[in-house]
Amino acid sequence: MVLYTCGQKLTGPAALHPCAKAGKALREAGYEFEIKSVGGYRLMPWTWSSRASDRAEVKELSGTREVPILVLEDGEVISGSGEISRWAGRSSATS
Repeated sequence: MVLYTCGQKLTGPAALHPCAKAGKALREAGYEFEIKSVGGYRLMPWTWSSRASDRAEVKELSGTREVPILVLEDGEVISGSGEISRWAGRSSATS
């Protein structure tokens, strides 16, 4: 499975950063996952001109340019830190 994140990847407190929240939930559920970092940060004006190209793959997969998204082995895409966290809680790798 692949977790697409912003350039911060999984840093920062999970309570404040969506990518960190998603990664923490997956780790706590016992999952191993690849991280794919994308550019084009929403709050960084100097990245706005490249945002569409930096996040084209994310948009193709999920219909949005927002991260985090999780792509499962079967191709299913889960968008957003809350949805990823809920999925990880329900689908623990150790179950």
